[in-house]
Amino acid sequence: MRKDIIIKPVIMCGGSGTRLWPLSRKAFPKQFIPLYQGKSLFELTFERVAPLGDVLAVSGDDYRFFVQEIAEKSGGNLKQILEPCGRDTAPAMALAAAFAGSADDLLLFCPADHFIPSADEFRTMVSGAADLASEGWIVTFGVQPNGPSTAYGYIETGEEIRSDAAKSVHFHEKPDVEMALQFLSSGRFLWNSGIFLIKRSVLLEALKAFEPTIYEKCMASMAGVEQDGAFWRPGPEFIDATKKSIDYAVMERATNIAVVPFKGVWSDVGSWDAMFALSHVDEQNCGKLGVTENIYLIDSKNTLVHASDRRFVVTIGTRDLAIVDTPDALMVSALDQVEKIKGVVSDLEAAGRAEVQEHRRVARPWGAYDSIDHSDRFQVKRITVKPGARLSLQRHNHRAEHWIVVKGTALVTRDEETFLLKENESTYIPLGAVHRMENPGKIPLELIEVQSGTYLGEDDIERFDDEYGRKTQAKKELG
Repeated sequence: MRKDIIIKPVIMCGGSGTRLWPLSRKAFPKQFIPLYQGKSLFELTFERVAPLGDVLAVSGDDYRFFVQEIAEKSGGNLKQILEPCGRDTAPAMALAAAFAGSADDLLLFCPADHFIPSADEFRTMVSGAADLASEGWIVTFGVQPNGPSTAYGYIETGEEIRSDAAKSVHFHEKPDVEMALQFLSSGRFLWNSGIFLIKRSVLLEALKAFEPTIYEKCMASMAGVEQDGAFWRPGPEFIDATKKSIDYAVMERATNIAVVPFKGVWSDVGSWDAMFALSHVDEQNCGKLGVTENIYLIDSKNTLVHASDRRFVVTIGTRDLAIVDTPDALMVSALDQVEKIKGVVSDLEAAGRAEVQEHRRVARPWGAYDSIDHSDRFQVKRITVKPGARLSLQRHNHRAEHWIVVKGTALVTRDEETFLLKENESTYIPLGAVHRMENPGKIPLELIEVQSGTYLGEDDIERFDDEYGRKTQAKKELG
C-alpha cells in the first residue's frame, strides 16, 4: 500500500439480529452482546479496524451509548453519526461518504456483527487491496464457501484483474439449497462478506448515478448535520432517502467491482448454526455457550445449549437440537430448522410480545436494570449504576418507589433534600416527587427498587435534567 493512501474505517452498527433470538433483541442486538471471550462483536470489530485510522460509526439513536462506551473502553478515537431512522446500508454508507474527508480517502465499510478472529491478517488483506481501491475499483472481499449455505448472498467472479483479484460478474441474493449447490460446484462463487473498500469520490459518484434520491437526500441531510456532544445528527432530509441495501443500489449495477478473496476465518454470526460453529464442541459434537458451568449434558449428541446465569440446564438423550435459555424466554429448535426463527420473531412482534424488544435485563447509558418480579400493581427491579454515573432528574405521575441499597453508596435527590444511602439502608420516593439517583463511588452501585402504583410503564417518566440527551417520556394522565 502506498504511504499516501489514507484508509478511514466505517463501522455499520445497524441490524437487529433476529435470527439469534432470544439472545439478540431489538433493543440489545447481537453486535453488542458479549459473545466471544467476554467481548461483543462490535468491540472486536472496533479493535480490529482502529489501528488503520480514526473510526467512524453509523448507528441509530438507541445504540449510541453502547457504541460510545465500547470505544472508550478500547481507547480508540471514534466519531458517531446517528441515523434519524433505519434506511438500510446504501443511505447509511452515503452519510459516511458525505461526512468530512478528502475525495481520495478510502472508506472501509465493516458491519459491526462479523466474527473475524485474526485482526492482523484482516488488516494485511485490506492494506493489500488499497491500491486497487485507489485506482477506482470498488473492492469487496469474498469468502470461500465451505458448504452450500442458504444464509449468505453470493458473488460470481469473472476475469482476473491481478493474481489476487477478479472482476465481479453478478451479486446473487441468498439462494435455495439447489441453487447453492450449483454455486458451490461451479467454483466461481464466493460468499458476500458485506465488507467494502471504496474511494470516497467513487462511492459518491456511483450513488449519484444509480440512486440520485439517496444521494441528494443524504447530501442535504449532512449539509445540515448538527453536533450533539460526541454525536453528529444529520438533518431530517434523510428520512426521505430510499430504503435500499448497497448491493441493490450499487453492487448489482456497477462494472468496476473487484473481488478479493477473504483471508482467514469469517462468520457473520447470523444464526444459531453459525454460533454452533464458534462453540467448543465435545466428542459427541455438543456445544456449550453462555454460562457453560450451568450446562450438564447426559447422553446427548449434536446439541447446542446456551445457558444464562439464572438457571441450570440439563439435557438427557437429546439429538440435533438447539436449546437457548435466557431469563425470560426459552427457545428449543431442531438444528436444521433454526433459520425459521426470523419468521417466529415477526409473529411474536405482531402479537405484541415484549420479549422481542428487550431482555429482562435492560442496558442504559448509566448502567442497567433487571426486572425481577411484577404484577399489575407492583414491580421489583435490581438496578446497577456505574461509578460516577447518574440517572436523570425525574418524577413519576403514577407510581411511588422504595430503594434499598445492597452494594455501594447512592447519592439521592428527593425534592429539596440530598442525602447518602449506604449498604442496607433504604428510602421512599413518593408519587410525584422530583428525584435522582447517582453513584458517587468507585465501585458499581446496586440497589433493589420496588415500584407500586396504578401504572408501571417506562414511559411514566418526566425528565427535568438528563446528561444523556434523552427527551421526557411523560405518560399522559390515564382515564
